[in-house]
Amino acid sequence: MMKEDNRNLLLAIVMSVVVLLGWQFFYGVPQMEKQKQIAQQNQQTQTQSAPGASGSTPAPGQPAGSAAPGAAAAQAVGTREQALAASPRIRIDTPKISGSLSLTGARIDDVSLKAYRETVDPKSPNIILLSPAGGPNAYYSDFGWVAAPGSNVVLPNATTVWSADSQVLTPAKPVTLSWDNGQGLVFRRVISVDDNAMFTIRDEVENKGGNAVTLFPYGQVVRQGKPTTLGYYVLHEGLVGNLGEQGLQEYTYDKIDKEPALSAGTTGKAWKDAVGGFVGITDKYWAAAVIPDQQRKYEGRYSSVQTGTGHTYQADFLGESIAVAPGATVTSNARLFAGAKEVAAVDGYEKNLGIKRFELLIDWGWFYFITKPLFFVLDWIYKHIGNFGVAILIVTVLLKALFFPLANKSYASMAKMKALQPEMTAIRERYADDKMKQQQALMELYKTQKINPVAGCWPVLLQIPVFFALYKILFITIEMRHAPFFGWIHDLAAPDPTNLFNLFGLLPFTPPAFLHLGAWPIIMGITMFIQMKMNPEPPDPVQKMMFTWMPVFFTFLLGSFPAGLVIYWSWNNLLSVLQQGYIMRKNGVKIELFDNLKGMFGKKPAAAGGAPNPANSNKK
Repeated sequence: MMKEDNRNLLLAIVMSVVVLLGWQFFYGVPQMEKQKQIAQQNQQTQTQSAPGASGSTPAPGQPAGSAAPGAAAAQAVGTREQALAASPRIRIDTPKISGSLSLTGARIDDVSLKAYRETVDPKSPNIILLSPAGGPNAYYSDFGWVAAPGSNVVLPNATTVWSADSQVLTPAKPVTLSWDNGQGLVFRRVISVDDNAMFTIRDEVENKGGNAVTLFPYGQVVRQGKPTTLGYYVLHEGLVGNLGEQGLQEYTYDKIDKEPALSAGTTGKAWKDAVGGFVGITDKYWAAAVIPDQQRKYEGRYSSVQTGTGHTYQADFLGESIAVAPGATVTSNARLFAGAKEVAAVDGYEKNLGIKRFELLIDWGWFYFITKPLFFVLDWIYKHIGNFGVAILIVTVLLKALFFPLANKSYASMAKMKALQPEMTAIRERYADDKMKQQQALMELYKTQKINPVAGCWPVLLQIPVFFALYKILFITIEMRHAPFFGWIHDLAAPDPTNLFNLFGLLPFTPPAFLHLGAWPIIMGITMFIQMKMNPEPPDPVQKMMFTWMPVFFTFLLGSFPAGLVIYWSWNNLLSVLQQGYIMRKNGVKIELFDNLKGMFGKKPAAAGGAPNPANSNKK
C-alpha cells in the first residue's frame, strides 16, 4: 500500500510540475519578451514608414452584384502624421478620448486614449487605438450604404469628401456631415459621442429624384495587417462579437485566415438574420466594435482579405434593405465603440443602450460565474481603500472566512489522520500480503474514527478555481493594468520586476527570462515551505525529496506570473499556516514545523562505530 501511495503521489506531483512547466515555457517565459516587443513597436509607430497598405475598404457582406463601399484606394503617404494630414478633419474631444475623423470617406480613424499610456511612466505616449489608412497599422471604422443588386446608384465611398457643419465633435456638440450624389440622393450623417468612447451614427438618405432606390446600411471595423498578439490561451485577441441568437463568436486572426472562401481572395465566416449584439476587433485592453440597430435583422461577418502587403481583417454588419421612395427620407442608426474595455463602461452600455451581451466584449472566460463577481468585490473594496493590492489581501481573508467551516473540517480530518498514523502503519504491516483486507481494515478505522480520507483535498480544490479566476482578472481587466501595490510593485498585472540573480538590481545586468525570480515569488516559496514543514516528515525518501523541492519548483514557476497573483498566493499560504496551526493544536496534534527545521539544518548525531541508531532500527 505504501508503494502504491508513493506512486500516486509521485505521479500527481510530476503531472503538476509538467503542467506548470508547460505554462512557463509556452506562456510565462515569452510574456516579458512579448511585452517588450509590443512596447518597442508602439514606440516605433510614430516614425515608421507606411507599409504600402491600400486605403481600400473590402466590401461588407453585401448582396451579390452590389458595389463594394470605399472601392477606390487611397495611396500610402508615409507616417501616421502624413496620413492624417492628407485629408480635411473634424477634431474629436471627450473626457476619455481624443483624435479626429476624416471628411474623406467620413471615417473615424484617429482615436487616442487619454487615460492610458504605453508604460507606467506618466510621460510615456498615450495609447493610440485607431489610425488612418495610408499610414502604418491602419485601423478604422466607417458606415454607409450598399446598393441593391444591379443598381447603378452612386453612393459615398472612401474617396468621397463630405461637408461638415462644425470643426469639432464633443459630447455637447454633434457634427452633421452631408453629401449630394448629383442624381437626386442627398446623404446626411449625424455623429455624436458620449463622455467615454461611444459614437452614435444616424444616417439619412433623402430621395429628391423620380425613382425609388433600395439601400442596405452597413458598419465595419477594418484593420490592415496582422497585429502583434500576446498569444495566451486564456486571452482572446482578434475578431469578436455577439450575434443575436448565434451567441458569442470569437475568431483569432489565424483562424479567420483559414476559414472557407467567402469570395475571391477573401476568407471568413458570416451569420445571417441576427438581431441584437455587436461585431468588432479586440485587443487585450481596448477594442473597436460596431453596433447595429438592436431591433432589426442584420448579417454579421468576419473576413480576411489577402493583399500584396499582408492581410486586411474586417468585422462588419449589413442591415436589412430599406426602400427610399421619391420624395421620402429614410434613416439608419448604428453605433461605434472605440476605447478601453472598462468594466463599468461596457456593462453600462449594455444596460442603458440595450446592446445584447455587450459585456462579452471583455473576455471573462469559462469561469465567468466566478471571475466577474470576484472582480466586482475587488473593485468595490478598491474604491474604498484605493489600492488593488490591499483589495486582493482583503478578498483573500473574506474567502478564507467564507470557506472557514469546510476548511476547518478538512484540517481537523487531516489532524486526526496524523494522530492515527501509528495504527494505520500497523494495519499495513499486519496485512502486507493481503491488499483487500488491508483496505477493509483502513476503511473500518476511518469509519470508527469518523474520518474522511479525502477531506484534506478540499482546501486545495477550493483554491484552484479562485486562483484561476483571480489570474484571469489580473490578466484581462484594464482596471488592474498599471495598478500599483507598495514598494517596488508598480503594476500588479505584470511580473515582479526585481530579480534575485542580479541581487535585486545591484548588479548591472539582466538575467535571462527563465531565471526571472523576484522578491514576491521568493516570499511565496518561503510561505509554501513553512506550510509543508508543519506536517511530519514522510517516512519514504521519495516523498520527502518531493515535498522538500516542491516549494523551489513553484517559486521559479511563479516568477513570471502577475505580481498580484503571487501576492495573493503568499498571503493565502500565510493564512493557511495560521489556520492549520490552530486546528492542529485544537485536535492535540503536534506541529512539526520547528522539529522539521531542526532536522534540516541541525546535525544528526551518528551512532558510535557507525552502528545504526537503535531508536530507528526496531520500529514497526
